[in-house]
Amino acid sequence: MSEHFRVQGGARLVGEVDVVGAKNSVLKLMAAALLAEGTTTITNCPEILDVPLMADVLRSLGCEVDLSGDVATITTPAELNHRADSEAMGKLRASVCVLGPLVGRCRRAVVALPGGDAIGSRPLDMHQNGLRKLGAHSEIEHGCVVAEAENLHGAQIWLDFPSVGATENILMAAVLANGTTVIDNAAREPEIVDICVMLQQMGARIEGAGTSTLTVHGVESLRPTEHRVIGDRIVGATWAFAAVMTQGDITVRGVDPHHLDLVLEKLRTAGAEVTLDGDRAFRVVQHDRPRSVDFVTLPYPGFATDLQPFAIALSTVSEGTSMITENLFEARFRFIEEMVRLGADARTDGHHAVVRGVERLSSAPVWASDIRAGAGLVLAGLCADGATEVYEIFHIERGYPGFVENLRKLGATVERVGA
Repeated sequence: MSEHFRVQGGARLVGEVDVVGAKNSVLKLMAAALLAEGTTTITNCPEILDVPLMADVLRSLGCEVDLSGDVATITTPAELNHRADSEAMGKLRASVCVLGPLVGRCRRAVVALPGGDAIGSRPLDMHQNGLRKLGAHSEIEHGCVVAEAENLHGAQIWLDFPSVGATENILMAAVLANGTTVIDNAAREPEIVDICVMLQQMGARIEGAGTSTLTVHGVESLRPTEHRVIGDRIVGATWAFAAVMTQGDITVRGVDPHHLDLVLEKLRTAGAEVTLDGDRAFRVVQHDRPRSVDFVTLPYPGFATDLQPFAIALSTVSEGTSMITENLFEARFRFIEEMVRLGADARTDGHHAVVRGVERLSSAPVWASDIRAGAGLVLAGLCADGATEVYEIFHIERGYPGFVENLRKLGATVERVGA
């Protein structure tokens, strides 16, 4: 019997939960350590499977990496290996973020095409086009992105779409280029701001973090630093949805609620009471069955595609009919197939899903296809009759440290089976 979670339905989640560093930030910050010779320390790291995988990628490039609790210490040598084609590269999507630092620091890179979640295609065209504008030659050869430049120079770069990954790679190459680079239609996510803050601490000159235009004045070299990862807004939102779905009362600490303004407003529309506690905590209370709400995924500050499975899961138990529109990843609606196993009344038409809420889901065995789908299935299991078994749980553990422990602390009956 493969390892899985058994989730008993019927729990009302109540209590407090602490959120640690953002998965979507820490891996990029670790890659940024490649830009400076010496020892960089990153704190508030989440203890998830992807962090040691990224550590293996950095070790393959010549770094010494020590992981101790929530601290990652990365010592970068004067001479880096420019080939990032280790086995770990195929296991996580974020590994491609070493491309920009390697091009910036070594002026060449061979980076294996990455793996990760099965949520649809995520081409690297914008990454490569941005590097070409900076003066690099870049092609796909033998399953790797190959980039090389005699010199990197500033450029005016327009992104067709505000891609987080492309923004990060171009940014990390541009900080060591000659002259000024302007990235228009840049991603605006809090995780982009986080990496800009760290790069500035290292000596980079960056203007416009958090806006759609980033201006980067290249410098000759950077220095190592110590940096604390921002709280994980996606994990924080997961617990917010959990409170509403189970008609519970959860206080979430360690994440800036202003990074979730739209999410929390949607939950208010569903009937939740939401209160903020400064820039480090918020509370979500749901007294009755939630009301249906429509969701449309868009780049930040829009509704995050990573939260789409939770929007669907909430809709399945809400009163009324919801429409969820997915604008970013075409395969993310695979999650609905598993929700139908649990008795959800849902159907898809292209980029749209229509969900009619039911009063109670019914337990069934289900399979996670990605990190957020897995967590969404667990939350749905809490709203089902009987015990739901969630398989492929390694996905969940790539994004949620102490997931089962936190659920139990909030009052859920969840156990790991087959370990």
